[in-house]
Amino acid sequence: MALGAAVVGAVPPLEIQGTDFVNPETGNKFQIVGMAYQPGGSAGYDPATGKDPLSNKDKCMRDAALMQILGINAIRVYNLDPNVNHDECASIFNAAGMYMMIDVNSPLPHESLHSLAPWESYHADYLNRTFAIVEAFGNYPNTLLFFAANEVINDEKTAEDAPQYIRALTRDLKNYVKNNLKRKIPIGYSAADVREVLWDTWNYLQCSDPEDEGDMSRADLFALNSYSWCGPEATYETSSYNDLVAGFESSSVPIFFSEYGCIEPAPRYWNETQAIYGKQMSSVFSGGVVYEYTEEENNYGLVKIDDDKVRILGDFNRLKNQFARIKWESVQSNPAGKNSSAKAPECKSSLIKDSNFDSNFTIPDVPPKAQGLIDNGIKNKPSGKIVKISDWNVKLDVMNADGSAMKNLKVVPLKDDESNASGNNDADTGSETTDDKNSTDSDNKTSSSSGDAKDGDDDEDAAGLNRPLAWAMAFPLAVMMFAL
Repeated sequence: MALGAAVVGAVPPLEIQGTDFVNPETGNKFQIVGMAYQPGGSAGYDPATGKDPLSNKDKCMRDAALMQILGINAIRVYNLDPNVNHDECASIFNAAGMYMMIDVNSPLPHESLHSLAPWESYHADYLNRTFAIVEAFGNYPNTLLFFAANEVINDEKTAEDAPQYIRALTRDLKNYVKNNLKRKIPIGYSAADVREVLWDTWNYLQCSDPEDEGDMSRADLFALNSYSWCGPEATYETSSYNDLVAGFESSSVPIFFSEYGCIEPAPRYWNETQAIYGKQMSSVFSGGVVYEYTEEENNYGLVKIDDDKVRILGDFNRLKNQFARIKWESVQSNPAGKNSSAKAPECKSSLIKDSNFDSNFTIPDVPPKAQGLIDNGIKNKPSGKIVKISDWNVKLDVMNADGSAMKNLKVVPLKDDESNASGNNDADTGSETTDDKNSTDSDNKTSSSSGDAKDGDDDEDAAGLNRPLAWAMAFPLAVMMFAL
């Protein structure tokens, strides 16, 4: 059937050229219009029951349809079980025109790097688990990238030892991909936007080590979780987005927001989207990931799930309205390669400016018993594949922002080599609502959205003040809560 055939290759695998994600079919720079997707928070991953965010076809169909309405073209998933079959969910998001950005860690013991004592968590069993995630998702054409770590460095204390181990883990993952996968999938890092360590973190991970053949320990991309654009009066300057653009202008790898969406003061008007995808930022940044899809205890959600029934919140439609204002055809048609020859700085101690930040670029050796895994692959490899989906209708209940039931909601399979954009699925999600923290005024207050409406004082500290609590915490425990 035609619909079944549409699943096979809806999105083309992307490549990195210099500082850009590139669609090889068009040669254009790809801008990430992403969504953080971890229903249930860290509890959404439970290996004892085989439960994770990409294990239930009906839930994925529902959520893919709603994100398709928004115009999302990529999801970020934090905690996954490599032993669960993800074929149906991966195929649904693929057909809906959405890439997957996959974190290789989890909040369970021995499944993540320890921030303060990384040497205790960096061993063969840990690497085996991260390699299993790579194997589980490496065959899907819509797997965009893997995050080696998330916010492991979040203050000067965690910057003393963790950087070396992040580079070591990056090396091991890149070598595993090189030796065991059919295509090159990039490996990157998702950083906390804590300015006292941000720039050194970026330079430490993007620099080129002349003694590292092939730059295998160098990150392929650098992303940041930033919550500095807060409230309807914020601008490009007062949010310090201008400082981020200026700071990353010399990057040698792609830069994007791996999380954004400050919630105080509420509600969120998403004016920052006009800057992120506008001329001020799009030459340096490659888009961003909205935090987050489902309402959890930290109150960042666009939808609320109760017993498998979804209710759309006010933030959903405000975001949809902002995305609808953007000319996506123009955004996604800019030729790549303006910074294709950007040269990475050489790894040397003078590159690091903070005296407390690790400036030693001699990274740890591969742990005992791990080199064989890297060279030959893990045992009992999970292997994903795109499968035929015959029914695109959403079977679970979805309530509009006004409380009415959505009818005939479905995923619209896209053509081959096409990613999703606002307008591909025009199902009606109602108007802005007046509920709890997602309340709204009649005035959408977008006058400052362009970022150049007025000047303001730079606020370097704002970057860390409004982050979700789970991200703002350091990770002194072996069990690190990477998700929500």
